Amino acid sequence: MNSVSVRILLVRGMLAGLAAGVLAFLFGYFVGEGSVDAAIAFEEANSHEHGGEELVSRSVQSTAGLATGVLVFGVAIGGIAALAFCFALGRIGRFGARATAALTALAGFLLVYLVPILKYPANPPAVGNPDTIGKRTMLFVLMIVLSVLLGIGAVLLGRRLAPAWGNWNASIAAGAAFVAAVAIAMVVLPHGDNTPKGFPATDLWEFRLASIGIQAVLWAAFGLLFGYLAERVLEPRSARGRVSTLAA
Repeated sequence: MNSVSVRILLVRGMLAGLAAGVLAFLFGYFVGEGSVDAAIAFEEANSHEHGGEELVSRSVQSTAGLATGVLVFGVAIGGIAALAFCFALGRIGRFGARATAALTALAGFLLVYLVPILKYPANPPAVGNPDTIGKRTMLFVLMIVLSVLLGIGAVLLGRRLAPAWGNWNASIAAGAAFVAAVAIAMVVLPHGDNTPKGFPATDLWEFRLASIGIQAVLWAAFGLLFGYLAERVLEPRSARGRVSTLAA
C-alpha cells in the first residue's frame, strides 16, 4: 500500500472516529448520565467538606465536557485504528476492506477496552480516593499495553502455527495462549478497585454497563463507517458496482 493511500485512509479513519464519537456521546448522555448523577449525590452525602464552589457546572460536564472527551478520543482512536487497518489488510487472511475494518474494530474494542476493564473496572468520576487517581490510571494504561502486546503476540503465534496445524487449530491455540497470558497478568498486577463502602451496587453496575456500551457503540460505528470509506478508496469499482446493482 502506497503512502498516498495510507494518508487518505488515515484521514478517513479520523473522520469515521469523529462520527462514531458523536454516536457514542449520544449514547453516553442518554444512558450513562443517570448513574453519574447518583454517584455525585452519594459523594456529596458522604463528604465532610460542604459548600465548595464547582469550577465547572454539572450541566457543562454532562454536555460539552462529555462531548469533548468522547469526540477527541474517537478521532484519536480512529487514526490509530486506520493505521492498524493498513498494516492488517492482506496479512490476517483474504478479507476485503469492510471485513478487515470490522475485525480491526473488534480487536480494538477487546484489547484496548474490554480486557483491561476486566482487571480494572470503570468507576463513576465522583467515586474513589482522588489521591490514588494517578496510580489507578497508570495501572489501567499498563493493562492496555499488556493486552495489546499479548494480542499481537497471539496473532503472530497463530500465523506461525498455521502451516503445520491448520488455520482453525492454530487460531484456537493462539486464542488459548492469549487467555492464559492475560489471566497471568491479571493475577500478577496489583488490585486497583477503589469503590467506597456503602456505594449502591445498582448504580455502580449501571455505570459500568453504560461505560461498556459507550465503547461498544464507538468501536462498532467506527468499524462500519470506516469499512465503507476504506472500501471506496481501495475497491472503488466493486463498491460502485454494488451500488448500481442495488439501484437497478
